[in-house]
Amino acid sequence: MSSALLLGEALVDRLPSGPVAAGAALNVARHLRYLGLAPLLVTRIGVGDADAQRIEVAMRRADLSLAGVQRDAEHVTGAVEVLMDAQQGHRFVIQDDVAWDYLSASSALPVLKTVKPQLAYFGTLAQRREPSRSSIRELINHHEGLRFLDLNLRDGVPQLQGIVTASLSLAHWVKVNDDELAQLGQWFGWGADHAAALVRHFGLQRLLVTRGAAGFSAYGADGKCMAQGAGLRIPKLVDTVGAGDAFTAYVLAARLMGLDFVASLTPANAFAAALCGEVGAAPADPSLFYPAWQAELQALPKESA
Repeated sequence: MSSALLLGEALVDRLPSGPVAAGAALNVARHLRYLGLAPLLVTRIGVGDADAQRIEVAMRRADLSLAGVQRDAEHVTGAVEVLMDAQQGHRFVIQDDVAWDYLSASSALPVLKTVKPQLAYFGTLAQRREPSRSSIRELINHHEGLRFLDLNLRDGVPQLQGIVTASLSLAHWVKVNDDELAQLGQWFGWGADHAAALVRHFGLQRLLVTRGAAGFSAYGADGKCMAQGAGLRIPKLVDTVGAGDAFTAYVLAARLMGLDFVASLTPANAFAAALCGEVGAAPADPSLFYPAWQAELQALPKESA
């Protein structure tokens, strides 16, 4: 099985229906594992608190390795209040000064010597504080393969533009949503074609733009659109929490399996839409949810040379 390194937050989403293990890095790792890959999640949680136990149970249930999970005796496991909004779908209130803000590169490096990941995934939220910020950048610089940045702009992050700029400079592939792309255009003073400007400014190999109900777009190294797809009708919309993470995971799974990038985008869009029929960022019954998606993934054509 091909491996991926995922750096970032494992936390607990406090949904109206109750607390569930989540966090972008954990969400992507969990999807990859259920799709048949071997991800290694490097994160940090508390010791003995109920939320830490929820995360460990969720990881064991998904057969995810806990080798990269650091325990912090001084800081609690992170949590997020997920507030449902009739207009915007949902918004987050993210707990500050928690275990994943203290990710240690020195603790992670010995674990990484046991694996040779093809790609490394990281985000911007987990870099909101030191020492996690420096640790993630050190680990990304240590990785010689593909670097995938999942931009996740959140309110209340100090020096956010600087964090984003530094992260984009480290990345090969980037995923943003349409609101985040517009924010980048405003920050950097780009013209109307923000996607092309982003690709060219940072020398990206690939750019993925998720547009919610409007679908997706993908761009190549020349800044030109390679593919786009419309939004899909969701028969029973429950919430959109984690939909972007699902899209990312499916595309990364295809990459790890050597499958065609463009061909992976339409099923990735459908996979994300299907997750919107579930509560939170993970399906209630993985044994029912994943087999069809795994079969569709395996049926994709190989990437041409």
